[in-house]
Amino acid sequence: MSGPIDLYDVGMREREAQGNARCRVMCCNSTACLSSGAAATREALDKAVEDNGLADSVQVVPTGCMGWCSEGPLVRMKPAGEETTLYAQVDAQQATDIIQHHLTDAGDQSDKQPTPDVKTLSEDHPFFSRQQRIVLANMGEIDPERLEDYVAHGGYTALEKVLQTMQPADVVQEILASGLRGRGGGGYPTGKKWAMLHAAQADTKYVIANGDEGDPGAYMDRTIMEDDPNNVIEGMTIAAYATGASKGYIYVRAEYPMAVQRLENAIRIAKRNRLLGRSVLGSNFAFDIEVRIGAGAFVCGEETALMASIEGKRGSPMLRPPYPVERGLWGKPSMINNVESYANVAAIIRHGADWFSSIGTENSKGTKVFALAGELNNTGLIEVPMGISLREIIEDMGDGVAGKHDFKAAQTGGPSGGCIPAAHLDTSMDYESLQALGSIMGSGGLIVMNETSSMPEVAKFFMEFCMDESCGKCLPCRAGTVQMHQLLEKICEGKARPSDLVQLESLCEMVAATSLCGLGQSAPNPIVSTLRYFRSEYEDLLMGTSARAVWAASASQQDMGEGAR
Repeated sequence: MSGPIDLYDVGMREREAQGNARCRVMCCNSTACLSSGAAATREALDKAVEDNGLADSVQVVPTGCMGWCSEGPLVRMKPAGEETTLYAQVDAQQATDIIQHHLTDAGDQSDKQPTPDVKTLSEDHPFFSRQQRIVLANMGEIDPERLEDYVAHGGYTALEKVLQTMQPADVVQEILASGLRGRGGGGYPTGKKWAMLHAAQADTKYVIANGDEGDPGAYMDRTIMEDDPNNVIEGMTIAAYATGASKGYIYVRAEYPMAVQRLENAIRIAKRNRLLGRSVLGSNFAFDIEVRIGAGAFVCGEETALMASIEGKRGSPMLRPPYPVERGLWGKPSMINNVESYANVAAIIRHGADWFSSIGTENSKGTKVFALAGELNNTGLIEVPMGISLREIIEDMGDGVAGKHDFKAAQTGGPSGGCIPAAHLDTSMDYESLQALGSIMGSGGLIVMNETSSMPEVAKFFMEFCMDESCGKCLPCRAGTVQMHQLLEKICEGKARPSDLVQLESLCEMVAATSLCGLGQSAPNPIVSTLRYFRSEYEDLLMGTSARAVWAASASQQDMGEGAR
């Protein structure tokens, strides 16, 4: 068996090869760009390089997501020693023109201007300049399927550092000190989970990456797994070393076939280079990772349902306690972190806890990846410091609401989150501020709506999603979501009365208070938040010309009754 990879030697040789290239042509091959025709764009780039005899001096690199997804396919020209040019909406013919213009004698290079008739994007635009990339740092810069490219950008040096210079308890303390919180929803301190698993006594422990991203409009985790799989693997391996785990699972939904393929490919190459296996980097530490594919049930994002699915059982949640760090996968202590959480780990180890904790707010440290979607001029994937305002994201980075419409609301946190109205555009994007407004950070979906959107219709959409995705194990969620959806349909059709709105609010309270897991407990959130900020839209849909007056009288009588009691 060959020895472990020499990270220094591999990284140095790869950086030298990249530095010797006349030009690196970076072509985005993320799912978003591929859906816009990036495969044909890359083929045209490859062919143009070959046809012009440039294969020895020009590298065409299929990269991960460059972020500005609505402008794909994206191509970045990186000539040696010169400024880069970022091209947008590049089709196959334009790809050929770009190569001709930049790299052949036929092109006019006297003023080094971009290729005529091909759209360019300024990397000084707030969409790029306001970002602070930690998790997404490699995306658009490396080929996600080449280990050498990852190593050349500092990959696996954090793992090497912990194995050679740190004790497991030291690693746990570093994550605690960084202030990293879970990026999948509730924001539980990551270091606390690690400390609990580290302290657990068992012959076998597991670490699990939750890649079961199911929120409508969200694709942060998918992109991380597809476009920087080694970063996830390195973070998980460091977590395993810190907590004493010997086996890891990455749980990915079946709708993400490219993520599955790239993760499995990266795991095979990591094993071949002794970055996983019986003797990681020649140490006494042994750890292995396996990808498990889920069938796409939203409830499997809940940790106990996820573990049941990994075990081959029906993905249904279980009562807690015991918690997974006490009794988890196959009855053994287990720890589940979101994919984005693991993707922060290597950077924290490389740069230190103080560096990471200096970013963000007092209680929300670091950065957050958001998927901008909806009625915006610019949509795509961004990574910003915690604490940035919603206004900065929407008006500066997103260039405001598309068309001639005004901003109305932003939905954060997916089906478990809520809608934030224009009056709160200046709110800070951190865990506590969003929770105070009746929403949550969630995994990072951010859907923008204009004034033409009906908020009862929005609530109905998310309730239909929760109703369909309920596992049916507990009655409040199984029946309550159906009843809430029926009432919302009745309201949206103009067939409801004030008493139906009273019943809807009562159901929201009951389902939130009595459901077994987070899906049911948070399912009423879109209704509650839209009622909080857009109640008049519900009242205007109630039957009768004086419905609002009837509703006001009903509410007044209810208040008087409560006062008498």
